[in-house]
Formats: sequence, C-alpha cells, structure tokens
Amino acid sequence: MGSAALLLAVLLLPLAMAAGGPEVRSLRGSWRLRSGNGSVSLRAEVPGCVHTALLRRGLIQDPYYRFNDVMYRWISLDNWTYSRTFKTPFDVRKWQKVNLVFDGVDTVAQILLNNVTLGTTDNMFNRYSFDITSVIQEVNFVEVRFLSAVLYAAEQSRCHKAHSIPPACPPPVQNGECHVNFIRKEQCSFSWDWGPSFPTQGIWKDVRIEAYNYYHLIYFSVTPFFVKSAQQWCLEVESIFDVVSFKPIAGLVTVNIPKLQTQQTFSVKLQPGEGSIVLPVNINKSAAVEAWWPNGHGNQTGYNMTTTFMMEAGCQIEKFSKVYFRTVELVQEPIPGSPGLSFYFRINGRPIFIKGSNWIPADSFQDRVTYDTLRLLLKSAADANMNALRVWGGGVYEQDEFYDICDEIGIMIWQDFMFACALYPTNQNYLESVRAEVSHQVRRLKSHPSIILWSGNNENEAAIASNWFSIPYPDIGAYIKDYVTLYVNNIREIVLSEDKSRPFVASSPTNGLESVKEGWLSRDPYDTHYGDTHFYDYNSDCWNWTVYPKTRFASEYGFQSWPSFSTIEKVMQAQCVKTETEFYRFSQSEIINGEGHTMGALYWQLNDIWQAPSWASLEYGGKWKLLHYFAQNFFAPLLPVAYEDKGMLHIHGVSDLHEDHKLTLRVVVHAWSSLEPICTLAKEGVAVKAQSAVPIYKESISDLLERCRNCTRKSCIITFCLVGKDGLQSPTNHYFLSSLKDAVGLEKTQLSASISQQDDIYIFVLQTTAIAPFVTLDVGSIKGRFSDNGFLMTEKKKMVVFYPWEPTSVEELESSLILTSLLDFV
Repeated sequence: MGSAALLLAVLLLPLAMAAGGPEVRSLRGSWRLRSGNGSVSLRAEVPGCVHTALLRRGLIQDPYYRFNDVMYRWISLDNWTYSRTFKTPFDVRKWQKVNLVFDGVDTVAQILLNNVTLGTTDNMFNRYSFDITSVIQEVNFVEVRFLSAVLYAAEQSRCHKAHSIPPACPPPVQNGECHVNFIRKEQCSFSWDWGPSFPTQGIWKDVRIEAYNYYHLIYFSVTPFFVKSAQQWCLEVESIFDVVSFKPIAGLVTVNIPKLQTQQTFSVKLQPGEGSIVLPVNINKSAAVEAWWPNGHGNQTGYNMTTTFMMEAGCQIEKFSKVYFRTVELVQEPIPGSPGLSFYFRINGRPIFIKGSNWIPADSFQDRVTYDTLRLLLKSAADANMNALRVWGGGVYEQDEFYDICDEIGIMIWQDFMFACALYPTNQNYLESVRAEVSHQVRRLKSHPSIILWSGNNENEAAIASNWFSIPYPDIGAYIKDYVTLYVNNIREIVLSEDKSRPFVASSPTNGLESVKEGWLSRDPYDTHYGDTHFYDYNSDCWNWTVYPKTRFASEYGFQSWPSFSTIEKVMQAQCVKTETEFYRFSQSEIINGEGHTMGALYWQLNDIWQAPSWASLEYGGKWKLLHYFAQNFFAPLLPVAYEDKGMLHIHGVSDLHEDHKLTLRVVVHAWSSLEPICTLAKEGVAVKAQSAVPIYKESISDLLERCRNCTRKSCIITFCLVGKDGLQSPTNHYFLSSLKDAVGLEKTQLSASISQQDDIYIFVLQTTAIAPFVTLDVGSIKGRFSDNGFLMTEKKKMVVFYPWEPTSVEELESSLILTSLLDFV
C-alpha cells in the first residue's frame, strides 16, 4: 500500500493498519444531488444532507431564519438522490472481498452500484456494508436513492395492522411531522417543543470502499474490570472480524501496554463468517495503574496499547488504541430509615454525586457539528464544574469525537437509546432493525470510560404508567407487552450480551429494581423512594425549595428562558435552577420523612439546537447564558447552601472533596442601601465532611436581623462563604430575605468598567456606587466567556476575567460591552 493510501486508511478508518492488509478508499467529498423529478440538480458534499447542500449553493436561505422551517417543508417531502462516479483505486482481482460501507445513511434509501441494487437502508443509526465484489468495475457509478422520511413514516403507520402506536402527530404549534415513532431516525428531527422540524435526507457519515483477503477487522473494543479477589486490573479485548476464508484461520495475537509492563500473547482461531475473539489481559500487578476519574475527582489517565494480529494467512494487523481503567456500579440497596432503595453511581469504588445537564443534538444538520463545536460545548460543561451529561433519547448517538472529548475531560455519560416520549411498534422488521442498531452502537461505544450507563428510552415507562395517550384500560396490556418486548427482550438482551461492564436501566425516569419487580413498568415511575425522576412545575414559586421532590436522583428538571436579548427572563431561569439544584445537593446526606439521599442533579438542558427560547444554559453557538454562570457556582466542589424553614435560617456545607476539612464560615448581612456590611459573623472550626452535605449553621432569622441593627427582611440580604487553608474557598452564596420587588433601599446604581489585557486574557475591573443585584456583562458577538457573571455586587470593586475564544482587543471589548444590573430592567 502506498504511503498516501496508508495515511488515508488511518485517518478515515481507525480500525486497522496492516502489512498486506486491506485497501480502504473513502468516497467522501463531492457528489451530485438531484430532486425527485430532476428539476433541482447541484453539487453536494458527503458527509452532508440535502438542506445544507441547498444552503451552500444559495438555493435556499438560512433554514433557521424566521419561519423557514415551514417554508422549506417541501425539501423533506421530496425524494432526493445522491450519485457519483469513481475509479477503482486498486486491482480488484487481488482481493477476495470488496465492500461498500456506509457508517450512516439518513435514513430510507436504495443503494445501487453500476445500476445493480445492492440493498436498502431504513435506520439512521446503523452501519451498512454491501458486498460489491462481483459488481465493482474499473469505473463505477454509485447512487443512493432516498425516500422522504416523512412519507415513509406515514406509510409505515398506515401499514401497521395491529393496535395504533401513539402519538400520531406532535402538537400543531410545533409545525412538525407525524409518525416519527415508525422510523429509526433522530426523533426530534420531526420537531420537538424546543426545536424545529427538519427531517433531513443525506449520507451523514463516512462512506468508503474496503477491499481485503482472508479476514477484516470490523469492531475492536477494550473493557476494563477490577478483580477484587486478586486485587488486579484486567482487560477484555474483543475483536470482531469478517472472515472470508472457507476454513478457520489460526494465528497469534499480542497485546502490549508498555507503561504498565504488560504484554501477553494468545493463540487464536477465527471461524468463517463473523469471527469473534475475546482475550482476557491481566495487568502486571507490580505496575501502578492510574484509574480514570470524573471531572473534579482525579485525572483522566489513559494508556497506549498496541494489539498485533499475526495470522497464518500472512496478513498482519496492528491496532493502536487508548485504554482506561474505570469501574462503575449503579447502587440500588436499602437505606436505613427510609422505604425504597438508593440510586447512585460508584466510580472506582467511590460514591459520586452526579452534577450536570442533558445533551441534545447541537444542530438540526449533523454535518455542521464539528469537532470544535463539540469541544467548545463539552469544555463549557467541565468549566462549570459538571462531571456528567445525559445524552437524551430523542436525538442521535453522538459521533466518536464527542465521546473521545468526554473521556479526555472527565465528563460521564448517561447514554439513552434513541426512543423518546412515544410508544413504538414491535413488528419483526422493526425489531430486526433495532437489534442491529443496538448491537452496532454498543460495539462502537463500549470502550469509552465516559459512558457509565445504558438507558432504554426517555419517559416511555412514564408514558404508559401515567397513560399520556389516553389508551382505554382494556387495551393497555398490548402496549405493556410491546414495551417489554422492545426494551427488555431485545434492547436489554443485546446490551447485556455485548457489554457486561456497565449497568442498564430500561427507562428514565424509572424506579430501577422496583420497576423490574413490577414487571418493568412501575405504577409510579416518579416515586421519590426509587430510581430517578423528571420534574417540571411552572405554576409554583420556583424560589421556594419546598416545592421540589426529595428524590434519589434528579435526571431532568428546568425552566425556560430567552437568548441574550431578554435579561429578566434569564435571571428568573438561573435563580430557579440554582434553588432546585442546591436543594438536591444539600439533600444528599439526609433522610427526612423517608425521602432524600439525592445523588444526582442533571438539569434540562445544556445546549440548544437553534436560536430560540429554551431551557438551555448554553445558547446555540456556545455563548454562556446566566444559568451556565450560575451552574459554575452551584456545582462548585465546595459550596455553602442556605434555606429557610419555619423562620430558621439553615446553612449546609456541601462538599465533593475527598477529604474532611475544618473551615471558617463567613456570614455577612448587608443593607440594600449601603455597600458597608451591617454585621459579620465568622464561625471557625466548621467541620465539612468529604463528599457529603452537613448542617453547619442555624439561627432564627428574627434574631439575626435584630442582632444586625434591626435589619428587616425587606431592607437586608445575607451572603456567606466557606474559607479554608491553602487558598481553599467556596463561591460566595446569598440568601434573599424577601422578593426583590419588595426590597427597601435598593437603588439604581452607576456601574462602570475598565478593561486591560494580560497575555491571552482580559481583566475587567468593575465599580459600583451601590449594591447591585445580578450584574451582567455582555460583549455581544465577541466569542468567549467571563470568570463570573450575573452576580450580586456588594463591594465597590470587583475583578472579572474574560477568556476569549477568538482573537479580540481591548478596544473591541470596550465598544461591545453592555454592563447592566437587574434594576436596569425593572
């Protein structure tokens, strides 16, 4: 193989580099695209989709502009065809088998090569490989003839002879398409309550030619286990091959991890067809293995591993990979003083409080989601002290780079399978497609230490239990049977056979083991004594902590806000999620009336799919909303949290740190009318336990106010922080004693800022003439983030750092800066 072709193989197919190994040639790049009747014909990029191809050629405007999601509905209703000509880059006679491989086809298509139909596709999430050994010529013409996903889904629904499969259509306000549950495609592409309807067509991942003799490596995975009895790490190295030989192929496989002084060689034999090898590799006991830890709990150490296949056929394959050592357990066990079971994750034997958010697709058009897009969003999650994200089940299984970045920065992933807020068919063809999808995705992803859980679906157990779709009671049994068939007898069965290293739950929310006990469908999946819960309440006072469920694990909750142009909406959203998240964090170590021991808080949602009002803390494009700045504080590893109960002020010390600390609690009472504190309390020797939430302060609010020169609830505010040795300090938190609209002495302030540059960052020195609530800095379209934003300013001066994501200048920042407080909007 020539050096250019070898480089191409390594870049485009990260499976194998071989001496005498396979020929791999990508077909990505320029294709022709035409509409159903041929009236529209243009050049299109692959990977890509019809919408972005039309946009790049200037044939449509920005699909996100105004009501273009409705105006451009015709695109999704047409049947488009991708085609191209290519020369065969090798001598076909030298190869026993040649395949045309698609990593992702969106979604329903007929594949032809040289006018010969190779097969069809019907699942966006599957990998398709077609044998073209007898069809390929010196010059070839390949076609991918798409069928409208909208029309296909409608036809599948019409052909379904059994009971109806609700919901038929989304609410009219969403301007969406119907019967999305009948097609294995990104479910939100037919619209969602936060996103538009763009049912795309296209070759959305790589497509290539693979030619090989004897055998070819298709999947390669490495799974770590810690054997307690031997106190030793071991790896399960699994390789899955397409074996084209008519007889078994024997050979040797050597696994080498130099940094861990570990090398083992195995005799193996590949059987014709899909041959599989599973090798148990014991790590040298004398080597000091560094485990992979979530963000905030340790390093994300990985080790280079080389696996060499020397088979009797004379073909050598060398596979380079990164291996990580991490164990995960989902602990569901009785809790003293409480009915029900716990629901928390133990990573490498240590209980971890899960802090983070929910991830949705970063764009309606996946070919626009670049590595840089993913890194910016995921790094923003880590920078806000998050250690986890839930990949929500109405989107897509994310691209490899997403999970690579999560591995690198310590973001744990709760991975849903792509089923959401609907019931689904269970006819044979559908189940076969799902089984192939699940097998492919688990094999593709299971080497990633960041993935800590497989979850069957989003809210479908709750949909049946709460009868969202008004199914008559006598008919409900058929839907329960479908549910168990799909998620338990098929998806769960495949997951457990493919991956024994991480837990599986059938749904979210779920009662976990209690749901299993009740036949996989609990009477109340929102029971706070079991599993995880989703919670939304837009009617109650969201600043009142008593309205929130004292659940075992909060995997969805949130409040909506507009993008940057509406500051008041943003402040309501940020303060509400702050109140709810702090409630979950201080509930982790207590049981009250049988409830508590909360060990996870994943708010809805991290990111946006387009520019629109939504629940997200990051705008489309990555700009931090106030909520994300608040998250940086309410997810801090050390945090004092205050709440009021029956006239008493309680402060808890919440810690994710691995050691106990003796700290000083500083409580300061301010009058709204003065920058000078009214009174200050320093409580020393406060014991804050490792990875827990403990009460550290309690006082009657009336006594506190009286002690502080007769402050009143309306005239004063409380701030507090924890300070320790060696620079250890929590964010400064606050507690409002009354609604801000009732505050006495709160006056509009004069805010000013001076900006200077230090190396690659910019220093903003702010000044105020009075206490200013929710001080907000905005530099318009200049990309970057501040060290703090949306804060309560109780001192005359405050320094804030701006971290630019692109080159800028002091002059640009000065001309773009808008500096406001809440009083500028009320």
